[in-house]
Amino acid sequence: MAMAFNKIILYYGFAPVADPKAVMLWQKTLCQSLNLKGRILISKHGINGTLGGDMEDLKKYARATKEYPGFGKIDFKWSDGLGDDFPKLSVKVRKELVAFTTPEEVKVEKSGVVNGGKHLKPQQVNELVAERGDDVVFFDGRNAFEAKIGKFKNAIVPDVQTTHDFVAELESGKYDHLKDKPIVTYCTGGIRCEILSAVMLNRGFKEVYQIQGGIVRYGEKYRDKGLWEGSLYVFDKRMTHNFSDEALTIGECENCSGPTSSFRNCQGAGCKDLVLLCESCFTDPANLKCSDAHTRGRQKLQEIG
Repeated sequence: MAMAFNKIILYYGFAPVADPKAVMLWQKTLCQSLNLKGRILISKHGINGTLGGDMEDLKKYARATKEYPGFGKIDFKWSDGLGDDFPKLSVKVRKELVAFTTPEEVKVEKSGVVNGGKHLKPQQVNELVAERGDDVVFFDGRNAFEAKIGKFKNAIVPDVQTTHDFVAELESGKYDHLKDKPIVTYCTGGIRCEILSAVMLNRGFKEVYQIQGGIVRYGEKYRDKGLWEGSLYVFDKRMTHNFSDEALTIGECENCSGPTSSFRNCQGAGCKDLVLLCESCFTDPANLKCSDAHTRGRQKLQEIG
């Protein structure tokens, strides 16, 4: 009997989908036939997903999904899994692949998002910084809590609990001084910045970029020798991912302020917040009690890239 190799794939594809419900049913049936678990969102703009399972089954899934018109160029990002990374399979139809609350503002063609930020390959990101120096602004396109354990050097981390908050944050005026600067948006796998970069350009930011393949592709190329610092938060049972053994620990324990990259689930009834705790403080159940500060809730399922 062949040995199973557990993997996780992260992916998205922007392309017009005429019948999202039909695609949802096809994807659900496909995943069930291959014993895959994870989360998939379908909208009229395309597909966004993260799945876990046996490597051979995931390869079959990827091949089948690429056969759908417009999905042929999807970049599937692979990482090692634990075997039980997702509790179940969830395949749903949504108005937006990423919940920026701007479904009518985003325009999608076969080539992808219309009028989004320019894509930069990881090497081009470093070249831009080498050429433009401190003028380059890294702008985090994730939920603020994700940046607690890893971010690009000197990045701006907007005060957002979910992507729902980004439009109001951008329109608050606090970033208007950046509108003439080169801005590199970044997120886990790239999908959030496909939308964020377009939203920023529509609001007067003149030079907006996005990293092709997101933090994942940048980290795969440069590990911990580039401009990324720390660990990557991921939306599965692992919670964190390091690109090498040399990853910096930039997170601070919420109890003792010691170094840690480990998020823990709050033990409060119904609370889905995450608590950043070191190993020592994690052993004390009192440190996992709910608090009034726990208003964010666990990550929204829309935000899986």
